[in-house]
Amino acid sequence: MPSQFLEVALAAAKNAEEIITAYYADDAMKVELKDDETPVTLADRGAEKVIRETIKAAFPDHGFLGEEYGIEKGDSPYVWIIDPIDATKNYIRKIPIFGTQIALMKDDDLILGVSNAPLLNELLYAEAGDGAFLNGEPIAASSVTQPEEAMICHGGLKWFTEKGTFTGVYNLINDVGRSRGFGDFYMYHLVASARADVVVEAAISVWDIAAITVIVQEAGGKVTDIQGQPITKATESLVATNGVLHDTVLDYFKDV
Repeated sequence: MPSQFLEVALAAAKNAEEIITAYYADDAMKVELKDDETPVTLADRGAEKVIRETIKAAFPDHGFLGEEYGIEKGDSPYVWIIDPIDATKNYIRKIPIFGTQIALMKDDDLILGVSNAPLLNELLYAEAGDGAFLNGEPIAASSVTQPEEAMICHGGLKWFTEKGTFTGVYNLINDVGRSRGFGDFYMYHLVASARADVVVEAAISVWDIAAITVIVQEAGGKVTDIQGQPITKATESLVATNGVLHDTVLDYFKDV
């Protein structure tokens, strides 16, 4: 049985979906630029607002960390991490690969993740210790063991160049059987459900990766930064794999 945490998170995601899909159908979508030069829409703000309201009604003492409305401290060890529309640029350009990300952290541990992609009809969720699910059905990462048999997804390649670590990415992409630059949350959907095997990404914020970290790990995969360190609120780079390939992938970044 899902916990109350998960039931509320799923309800919040569905409430956000109503707002997001309604604005998506509007050809006169209003777009603004935030201080960091990233775009934001009324849908982003409206969705995060309704997510917070839905969660607050059930857990009034919990805290929040969201992309659009920042930090709201609570009186408990629980903090909800929210990205109302991951892949806003896709959303603006009418590319249907976008989704809502909701995660729950207790102290420093991620314990729940929900990733809802309404136009792809993919709702993934997981709680620590209870497995991962896609549209209510259990999912598991692949058992691929060799890079040449693997499919890798990648994003944020400019960051790797700026940090002097692009050689590792380049060599990895050359060695795997197939590579695609889906970007954003969707590539983690693929790894969690055995449709891809590896993700390498950078230039990220915690709200981009908190939910999918729980989902991939509960599907039997592994998630760290490119140095092999656990995910924290300060993580900037990420490697997600089916678990079997993880150490092999990290080896590509040891000497770069």
